[in-house]
Amino acid sequence: MSKPTTGDFTKTEGWLDWYEGPSKPRFELPAGAVDAHCHVFGPGEQFPYAPQRKYTPCDASADQLFALRDQLGFERNVIVQATCHGADNSAMVDALRRSNGKARGVATVRPDVTEAELQELHEAGVRGVRFNFVKRLVDAVPTDALGTIVEKIAPLGWHVVIYFEADDLPDLYDFFSSIPTTVVVDHMGRPDVTKDVDGPEFGLFLKFMRENPNVWSKVSCPERLSATGPKALQGEQQAYRDVVPFARRVVEEFPERVLWGTDWPHPNLKDHMPDDGLLVDFIPSIAPTEELQHQLLVDNPMRLYWPEEELGEQAAELGKPNDEERHGVGDDVGQA
Repeated sequence: MSKPTTGDFTKTEGWLDWYEGPSKPRFELPAGAVDAHCHVFGPGEQFPYAPQRKYTPCDASADQLFALRDQLGFERNVIVQATCHGADNSAMVDALRRSNGKARGVATVRPDVTEAELQELHEAGVRGVRFNFVKRLVDAVPTDALGTIVEKIAPLGWHVVIYFEADDLPDLYDFFSSIPTTVVVDHMGRPDVTKDVDGPEFGLFLKFMRENPNVWSKVSCPERLSATGPKALQGEQQAYRDVVPFARRVVEEFPERVLWGTDWPHPNLKDHMPDDGLLVDFIPSIAPTEELQHQLLVDNPMRLYWPEEELGEQAAELGKPNDEERHGVGDDVGQA
């Protein structure tokens, strides 16, 4: 059934709507798992789409996102500002405020953003900004303008998310390497998975991560990267085999700097719309051990987006008495 686009908007011709009634994953997510890359679209009648947008989606509300979260077994979300909303973060911020602390956000801002506006976003739960370099989705943005934004967000401790395609990395390598914050790359820089995982193109991305310890990567969106599948539909448990070597390489080499997310509601897919439950079942193929799964889905996103909880747990551990204190050993040394 076609999903609506409300308000005075017409959905992009051929738009693939998000999957209705996703399956319950066979893979049991670890407690505290975070869907670290997802979006909300509108609803258009409440949160209008940007005039300069490159596409008009079907609506995908916060309530629908949170229902998916619960269906799949995640406990939290990281909601990334969608390009169809431009720099108007209202829909994303509304979702954060309604999440009861279970969501954090990544915003899009302009160079003239004020300190007060950034503070308001921070209080809502925003912890990063996204720079989009995919030419079909945004107009070119001067790197000096992005440098201005980085300076403004630095006092808040925010990080930068960058979205680009593999062909663009050689030209942007030095600029990306100069960003002084934590940098999170969307979808492994969109590698061409028809090429050799040990070849020079993906090798440059791995080199980028090795040379820049502040760089993290999302190992997400196999449905967007796959060329040969199989697709995550009709119960398929071996989906997107061609993407596995690339994502697994990143997870195993950089286990403390990887994130994973559904990318719901999967904007701009052209070939098929995946069953999100089967996407979750893809995770063990790229993070094959419980330790790697916990780092990917819990430890890393919590450290990046909810560091105050991580610090609180560490403080609680430090405050616990050790065995000697609990049993009084050493209190009256020599007085036996």
